[in-house]
Amino acid sequence: MNPIVTLEGRTIVVTGAGQGIGKALVESVVGLGGNVVAVDLNGETLGAVVSALPAERLLAVQGSVADSALAQTAVVNAVAKFGAVHGLVNNAGIIRPAMIEKMTDQQWQDVIDVHLSGSFYWTRAVGQHMVARVKGGDRSGGAIVNISSDAGRKGSIGQINYSAAKAGLLAMSMTIAREWGRHNIRANSVCFGVVETPMTEVVRGEKFRDGMLAQIPMARWTTPEEAVKAVCFLLSDGASYITGQHLGVNGGFHISL
Repeated sequence: MNPIVTLEGRTIVVTGAGQGIGKALVESVVGLGGNVVAVDLNGETLGAVVSALPAERLLAVQGSVADSALAQTAVVNAVAKFGAVHGLVNNAGIIRPAMIEKMTDQQWQDVIDVHLSGSFYWTRAVGQHMVARVKGGDRSGGAIVNISSDAGRKGSIGQINYSAAKAGLLAMSMTIAREWGRHNIRANSVCFGVVETPMTEVVRGEKFRDGMLAQIPMARWTTPEEAVKAVCFLLSDGASYITGQHLGVNGGFHISL
C-alpha cells in the first residue's frame, strides 16, 4: 500500500523558510522525499536551515517575498536545478500591531506587502511555470497552499492589517482553484490558531495565556512540527481532489460549518 503522504520527487517552494513554521516545513518536505526552494529575507537563519540538510535537495533564495522579480528568478533557477516546481507554500509573514486609529500607513502597507502582495507574486511566478508545464503535456499539475490564520476568519483586535491580509489569502486560494483547476493545479488555505513560534510569544505569555487557552477546546498550543503535517498533506496526492478549501489547524479555536 502506498503511503498517503509522500513528496518523493516533488519540488516545493517555501517562503519564510528561516524559522518557525517555514523551517519545520522545509525539514518535513525533505523528510518526505521532496526538494525545497527555501526563501527568506534573513540570510543567517536561512543558511542555518539549509546547511543542516542535503545540499542537493535544497536551493536557498535570500530576499524579500515582496520583490516580484525575485520570485520570477527563483522559479527559473529552481527549474534549472530540479527540472520542475510542483508546489508552493506562501508562508512568509510579519506583524505590525496597532489599534485602527493609531495604525500608520507604513504599518498597514508592510503587512499587506508581505502577506498579500508577496503571496500573489510567488503564486503568479510558480503558476506560470505550472500552467506552461501542463500545456506542454505534463498533467501532474501542482499544489499551492496559502498560510492564512483564524484572524482572517474572525478578526483580531490590534491587527486589522494582518486580519485583512489573511482574509485576502482565503479569497486568493478560491480564485486560484477556479482559474487553474482545469490544469490540475490545486490551491487551499491553512488557517492556524496559536503555533509556538516567535510571532505568537505575546499571546502565549502570562498576560493572555489563560484566556487564550480557555478558547481552545484541545486546551494547548501546537508546535510547528505538528502544524505542518496538514500542509504536507495538501501538497501531496493524498489531497488530489481537494481545492479551494480552508483547513483550520487550530485545536478547535475556530469552528464553523
